Amino acid sequence: MSDRLGTDVIFTALLARAPARTVDALAALNPDDAADLVECRELLVDLALTAPPVAPSSSARSRLLAAHPRPRRPKRPVVIVLDMIQDHLTEGSPAEVPRALGIVPALKARIAVERARQTPIIYVCDTHEADDTTFDDWPVHALAGTPGADVWPDLAPEPDDHIVRKPTYSAFTRSRLGPLLDELGADEIILTGCATELGLSATATDALQRGFVVTIPPDCQAGISPLAEGLTMLTLSTMPPYDPRYLQKAR
Repeated sequence: MSDRLGTDVIFTALLARAPARTVDALAALNPDDAADLVECRELLVDLALTAPPVAPSSSARSRLLAAHPRPRRPKRPVVIVLDMIQDHLTEGSPAEVPRALGIVPALKARIAVERARQTPIIYVCDTHEADDTTFDDWPVHALAGTPGADVWPDLAPEPDDHIVRKPTYSAFTRSRLGPLLDELGADEIILTGCATELGLSATATDALQRGFVVTIPPDCQAGISPLAEGLTMLTLSTMPPYDPRYLQKAR
């Protein structure tokens, strides 16, 4: 738990029109601040409702609509299932992510829902050659051509799904993920899998910088530790995509 912000700081941030995602993230670090944020927003709404309504002139209405056009939303999501491979989910494996096995039921259900919506499913799998320098720092795992680099059987890909191999944390590095997303016309990534503070964090950051909206369902991700996972999810929640893809064609 962090030190409190207090209502004065919260009100100042709200009145200064600080981004909602930033205020939410800061308040989430302390339960009392989170409760105060809800109350502060309610008080501001009550205050606004006490002012008598004024009908805008036609010119004012046009200026407001021009300044705040109807919001657009991404329309072409894909699901990325990151590193849910046997070497990460097998008990006792040197590269086991112990909390990853617990998300399999929720992730399996989410994949089924998205398949029914005809959302593309992309499995990104950590895969290494025997002489990979990553083994200078990490135990040997996910060797190319071995079952350890394959998707956990209970989440097995179907014929229409995509499989991408990567050699490092981010799914975009030295892989065909970027071209595949371009081919699919994707503008949003539903990012799932493990480990949240490593591969998911690196992949999400790269995706945001490439203009993708990134959504990480809390029940479909697993970190190495609850604390690091929570901090990573909190940090990523404050980061909107740079130059969002779903807005580029509209300009």
